[in-house]
Amino acid sequence: MSASPDRRTVLRGAALAGAVCFAAACGTGQQKPGTRPASDAPTELGPASDVPVGGARLYAEQRLLVSQPVKGEFKCFSTVCTHMGAVLNKIEKKQGVCPQHGSRFEVATGKVVQGPATRPLEEVPVRVKDGKLMAG
Repeated sequence: MSASPDRRTVLRGAALAGAVCFAAACGTGQQKPGTRPASDAPTELGPASDVPVGGARLYAEQRLLVSQPVKGEFKCFSTVCTHMGAVLNKIEKKQGVCPQHGSRFEVATGKVVQGPATRPLEEVPVRVKDGKLMAG
């Protein structure tokens, strides 16, 4: 008759298996928090007129935030929070808000207004072509 492993042995084995899986996932080239998936092709976001002067608009599907600090000048940022990688879900008082831990970012600059995030949002090139915003 074989002896059953004790509880500690089972838990040690489970912890080791979890650590191996975590290490394998870390080495697969997954993106780090605060970055968007890379894309070579520019993405059309829609009419430039959809972004108010002095305000901003979220493009949830593309994970982008576009602001227009002054008429005709557009800034684009990733909506992936630089703290833990959650996605900003709203704009309040000219700040992009992360729902996970409450980090806030200036929509005109991407700079951190309130932590726990410490790094600004990733800036994404944006231009207007034929009245449409093109990001990337």
